Amino acid sequence: MADAPGVRPLRILHVFRAPLGGLFRHVLDLARGQAERGHEVGIFCDSTTGGVRADQVFAELAGTLSLGITRVPMSRYPSPTDAMAQISAVRTRARLAPDIVHAHGSKGGVYARLPALLSPGRRYVTAYTPHGGSFNYKPGSTEHRVYMAVERLLERATDMFCFESAFIAGRFEAYIGHKPRSDHRIVLNGISEAEFAPIDHSGASFDLLYLGELRSAKGVDTLIDALALLKRRDGLQPRLLIVGSGPDEAELKQMTVERGIGEQCVFEPPGPIRTALSKAHVMAIPSRAESLPYVILEAAAAAQPLISTDVGGIKEIYGPLHAHRLIAANDPVILAEAIRSALAMPEAERREQSADLAKHVRANFRIDTMVDGVLGAYRDAMARRARP
Repeated sequence: MADAPGVRPLRILHVFRAPLGGLFRHVLDLARGQAERGHEVGIFCDSTTGGVRADQVFAELAGTLSLGITRVPMSRYPSPTDAMAQISAVRTRARLAPDIVHAHGSKGGVYARLPALLSPGRRYVTAYTPHGGSFNYKPGSTEHRVYMAVERLLERATDMFCFESAFIAGRFEAYIGHKPRSDHRIVLNGISEAEFAPIDHSGASFDLLYLGELRSAKGVDTLIDALALLKRRDGLQPRLLIVGSGPDEAELKQMTVERGIGEQCVFEPPGPIRTALSKAHVMAIPSRAESLPYVILEAAAAAQPLISTDVGGIKEIYGPLHAHRLIAANDPVILAEAIRSALAMPEAERREQSADLAKHVRANFRIDTMVDGVLGAYRDAMARRARP
């Protein structure tokens, strides 16, 4: 789809840290969509994360992104490497001369907006999408206070806030103490038409699927405890496929053995989501914290039966007709009951429920709507910056 006739193409540089997870998916979808509409697009991100998958994706994109892909070492937490990465970001921006510098995540927000703070008369526009990031730290902690101080400082260098969910927009207001003083809007994440094709479960050999990172915030330990409870209390032994990687992988594998459910659980490395969805009848997301997770968007669009906790922006994905199905986080007893009920539900009823949720997602979370909404935000910000 091309941009509107007669509208000048934009030069857009996306700045973020890790080519991983939902943030990476979001940037890729935006970059592809913007390039398809005739804009010149580039990426600036970390060179030490993402592995083979990121290398493959960037190789495929090389001919699409006319402003290229620049990767330099970046650290997740503040470190001496930040200075070199910041210098590289400034040089890349100067070389590419973008109209828009779009920052994603807290680290990308620093690299893109700190130089802008020192250039109030700059020609280019800064946009910022937090994606959770620093807003997911526990309020009152030292880290949270430091990161919110940085966010308040960099707000002055932000022409446009593009929140991907009402949840993160609300967290900004709650933690910063006010709504953004510059322009801001919510542009929901979107997915493609192909992702609405229903999953075929005829070959499914697992009852449950967990798909995501293996770290504390994702609540996989709660899921393991729930399965142990079902076995001990009810004599139920649903088989669980855990697809993902992360810092807690070894600990979680050991936990399945210690809880007596090791033989029920199979771990697999990350892979295509639709392949994983087809292997299990029900997907479980026991997260303690989320923003607007793509994994739930994709599964819901594909009419995958779901069990999910009520955290972050997940309620926005479920909508008013399905939000009552969400459960409290960090509670193995509640999760065990949800699993028992979902697996006992007649398959036809599960399919009907899942198809209804897919309709809601189709109506509210589309890639074209997301790309057009972000481009519209850019244009509005540029018009304001051009005024005397």
